[in-house]
Amino acid sequence: MTTAFQAKEKQLLADMDQMKEKFAKLLLGEDMSGGGKGVSSALALSNAITNLAASVFGEQSRLEPMTPERKLRWRKEIDWMLSVADHIVELVPSQQKGKDGFNMEIMVTKQRIDLHMNIPALRKLDAMLIDCLDNFKDQNEFYYLSKDASDSEKGKHKRKDDKWWLPTVKVPEDGLSDKSRKNLQSQKESVTQVLKAAMSINAQVLSEMEVPENYIEALPKNGRASLGDLVYRSITVEFFDPDQFLSSLNLSSEHKILDLKNRLEASIVIWKRKMTQKDGKSGWGSGISFEKRELFEERAETILHIIKHRFPGLPQSSLDISKIQYNQDVGQALLESYSRILESLAFTVLSRIEDVLQADNITQNPNPQPCKRNSLKDDSQPNSVSTSPRYDVETANAKTLSDLLTWAMDQNDYDDRVDSDDGSIDVEPSMQKLNVVTNTSKKSYLESLAGVRSPTERH
Repeated sequence: MTTAFQAKEKQLLADMDQMKEKFAKLLLGEDMSGGGKGVSSALALSNAITNLAASVFGEQSRLEPMTPERKLRWRKEIDWMLSVADHIVELVPSQQKGKDGFNMEIMVTKQRIDLHMNIPALRKLDAMLIDCLDNFKDQNEFYYLSKDASDSEKGKHKRKDDKWWLPTVKVPEDGLSDKSRKNLQSQKESVTQVLKAAMSINAQVLSEMEVPENYIEALPKNGRASLGDLVYRSITVEFFDPDQFLSSLNLSSEHKILDLKNRLEASIVIWKRKMTQKDGKSGWGSGISFEKRELFEERAETILHIIKHRFPGLPQSSLDISKIQYNQDVGQALLESYSRILESLAFTVLSRIEDVLQADNITQNPNPQPCKRNSLKDDSQPNSVSTSPRYDVETANAKTLSDLLTWAMDQNDYDDRVDSDDGSIDVEPSMQKLNVVTNTSKKSYLESLAGVRSPTERH
């Protein structure tokens, strides 16, 4: 007993020294020289959580449990980082009974509401992902070949995508058993819910961060210059359909999708600033009406919402990176980085599950149709990517596109007075004629993001 107690005490002292070192580095903004050249505390904490996740989870190239050492390190160090949230408080009114028996209102400290709601939710999502990996501990139906295995060993299971470094999945010759297949589908649905919830929290936190002045200063003076002439005209036509808009774009690569996302976000920031700009003679002055600009902004936000859910594995946009870099709110940095790494891990685990299901599908069907992957389409088939221009967004309270949006405007709703280059987004001529969406209700972008601010009600 004495030996065990001494070993435990020694481990606690070592953990304490490690924690002191980590927090000293955070307080100095990652500049241990003390020269005052460190980053903000918010960015230092965000970087620390990101680096911790990268070192613990890595690529997660297989469906297998985490080693006890990695799991212990993750839980211990993420608890250290999240402990900062316990000291981010706000003053709230409370009733207190005085010595004379009368009630009086006083102000007491309470953990900030966004942290109080979202930190427990993110912890639950974290536990769900680790439990999902633990569920593959005793499986013996599929296994992985080395990335250096010969083509003859890989056979028809050889990877045909660009992730050549991932190991190839092998399943029995007659495919997976019904029990194993059902278990994989169940885990797939569970991880999909984690992905949706993490995406929702991350999008909400990023939307609440202030747009940095550095980002604003680098913007062009109008939305048309940001989008390019053809994309701008396509968004500002009289009758607009986002499905048709996306179907007419060349989104054949991640680079093109991210470029479109960057252009849309920049134009939204420009239009919002113009709508709040009081001095019409300034460089940010208005050239078209407030109502039309608000309409254009809603259209751009809707397209962003579709892109976010149709391509959940996209890298961060220029606006997101800028917000994270210049954010000064430690609480927001905690929520953003934690939700982002959980979103990334959930997407990776989802891809590994789909690798196994794809291998099983190839075994069952020698000439299968290409497997559609990684879309948030619906709860029954949550991860099949839609490459067609359909609006495949599921929410807890599912709504059709016409339930969310309405666009009816005059033929001259766009401003042709500003010339600019058309950018690198390819648009087909069919974009000049778009279908009518007739519903007359409106819904903002943030209201349409999964319908909730926190996933606590969904789990």
